[in-house]
Amino acid sequence: MRSASGGPRVLLRRLRETMAEQVSAQERLDKIVVLIAANMVAEVCSVYVLRIDNTLELYATEGLNREAVHHTVLSAHEGLVGLVASEATPLNLNDAQSHPAFSFRPETGEEIYHSFLGVPILRAGNTLGVLVVQNRAKRTYVEEELEALQTTAMVLAELIASGELSALAQPGLEPAARHSMQKVGAILSEGIALGHVVLHEPRVVIKDYIAEDLPKEIKRLDTALAKLRADLDRMLERGDVAEGGEHREVLEAYRMFANDQGWSHKLHEAVATGLTAEAAVERVQSDTRARMLRSTDPYLRDRLHDLEDLGYRLMRQLVGQDHAPSREQLPDNAIVIARAMGPAALLDYDRKRLRGIVLEEGTANSHVSIVARALGIPAVGEVPNAPGIADPGDAIIVDGTSGSIYVRPSQEIEAAFAERVRFRARRQAQYLALRDRPCVTKDGQKVELMINAGLAIDLPHIEDTGSAGIGLFRTELQFMVGQSLPRTSDQLALYRTVLDAAGTKPVTFRTLDIGGDKALPYMEAVIEENPALGWRAIRLGLDRPGLLRGQIRALLRAGGGRALRIMFPMISEVAEFDAAKALVERELTYLRQHGHTLPERIDIGTMVEVPALLYQLDELLKKVDFISVGSNDLFQFLFAVDRGNAKVSERFDTMSAPILRALRDIARKSHAAQKSLSLCGEMASKPIGALALIAMGYRSLSLSATALGPVKAMVIDLDAKKAEAMLGPLLDAPSGSVSIRQKLTEFAEAEGLAL
Repeated sequence: MRSASGGPRVLLRRLRETMAEQVSAQERLDKIVVLIAANMVAEVCSVYVLRIDNTLELYATEGLNREAVHHTVLSAHEGLVGLVASEATPLNLNDAQSHPAFSFRPETGEEIYHSFLGVPILRAGNTLGVLVVQNRAKRTYVEEELEALQTTAMVLAELIASGELSALAQPGLEPAARHSMQKVGAILSEGIALGHVVLHEPRVVIKDYIAEDLPKEIKRLDTALAKLRADLDRMLERGDVAEGGEHREVLEAYRMFANDQGWSHKLHEAVATGLTAEAAVERVQSDTRARMLRSTDPYLRDRLHDLEDLGYRLMRQLVGQDHAPSREQLPDNAIVIARAMGPAALLDYDRKRLRGIVLEEGTANSHVSIVARALGIPAVGEVPNAPGIADPGDAIIVDGTSGSIYVRPSQEIEAAFAERVRFRARRQAQYLALRDRPCVTKDGQKVELMINAGLAIDLPHIEDTGSAGIGLFRTELQFMVGQSLPRTSDQLALYRTVLDAAGTKPVTFRTLDIGGDKALPYMEAVIEENPALGWRAIRLGLDRPGLLRGQIRALLRAGGGRALRIMFPMISEVAEFDAAKALVERELTYLRQHGHTLPERIDIGTMVEVPALLYQLDELLKKVDFISVGSNDLFQFLFAVDRGNAKVSERFDTMSAPILRALRDIARKSHAAQKSLSLCGEMASKPIGALALIAMGYRSLSLSATALGPVKAMVIDLDAKKAEAMLGPLLDAPSGSVSIRQKLTEFAEAEGLAL
């Protein structure tokens, strides 16, 4: 069957003219199906639109009974149309009625038509409807016709997504493209945020879908593909890419896909139907995304992700948008949606306007989640196809207390959440009333609650929360937010500001914990197969002593005439602590020689987060002034769990006996050595975690500022001796290898503790 009206390019031009006409939505749809049917010499052309109740409604037809329009409704899995929608793949049949999925609807009059070609109407991987052509003769539609129908479906997708068709719908049965939706993910950072969508990687906006000069578009596509391949070749040839390892394999896979003739052929075929080069990439990419969303094979999903990433790169080259727009100009109440995000990218955003985060990937223990909690920004992760579920500017609610998000919420839902925000504000006011009350348990045990901080903007929290000080100051954040390495004078100014804000309260400065997923934008990235276990934290500092010495010098000068606490991260053996402490002694000698005022007192300690230190505690405790447990990494390394991997990060419970036994051993040995002990991991920020820690003998906890109120309220109502008597036997019992979270919860309920 040949086109009667000049092929898909002519059809696209006529569709563009129809889209520009000042007519009603129904008239526009009616004209579109007539145009498609005439162009493809089809006796039937029908448009089905997916509704918010997950049904497919016939919105327009040429050839079927017109009375069926807006009356014929199929379930999302009913009939051939439902099959196309649910599978998000085309269906090409020469005898539709013999297919087992065929569903007879007498009101349509379609029983006389045998051949059937249906394609999904896709946008950002989401199915918005189905476009169908039919003929009486039994025949299989050729590839050219399939391509033409898929191309036309792109235009219909934009029409449906625009919301114009909502005027044709019955109340409560509007098209799904713009309906309110709820998605459930994982809680990354608690809190509730109401705002508007900002895409972390904005979609490439295609202004021209229809090619005016086909040879020119093919040349543009070939040029962009050549550049993409050349860029990948250069990345692989660079000296900082290891000869072996996972990262090189990923790049090799990218290069393989970029050179794949099948992918290139699909792109060229799409251009040949009359699309511009960027529109062709979008169409192929949309098909890839739809397949990715419906695949349950992890390997295939990863490969489809690779293809989608390549498509984004290619589209950016074609439209001259090599980088995402500046994130400095955010709208008020911005909710950022991303597939994935590192902590440095999060810190790029204006914190006064950023209200929440939604991620397709990301886990509760990933660094970006930790930073979000430190900043008090509600965040939800593990939301499938997160960047594709909303458009920039859409209203959205992030519920970090349940892990739900609401896109384009109804007025009722928005009002309900606004009330919840007011309720949380009232509860925070209740916590605020505890600010000046001593943090002492019911049985008289004093518990020191400090806050975690990392930037000057965090400092007011010391006064706001009534904290005992800063138990962990993450010095790396200053390095991550800048575009260049902070000078020693910049570091000195920040550290003095921190100490001034704390006054007589203690501040524990952790030296640079960079590397792994906390790469600095101005330092050459080091490709590692296992970054969490690689060249990071104190390992990097000792190998680059100039960097660490500059920081230590700034800390010592800032602490002149006052008490100073310095802590080294990721110490794996006592010899590393000795080497790091020697750098402090060297800088002290330098400052003495140059007449600088020295700190009145210097306490030097270490993080306990590498399991190897558990078997060196006796030796270590003889040399340190204090230790602070980093429960996040200790848990990660103890269970061999990548905390950034959603498939395994929740596999083991932080309230399980193995980790609690390790924490108890640390507490017992520290007390026996009469050395100061604290814990600064995320475990302390949950009332149930703080309960377990206090029961094991921890009396100093450092937590996020937003968590201090709830934890303090729990501590004041807690009988620590009762908690110890409850927990001890559970950890000593042979069967204590499983989680004891339930027992802790039952104890809290019996004692009237709010968790």
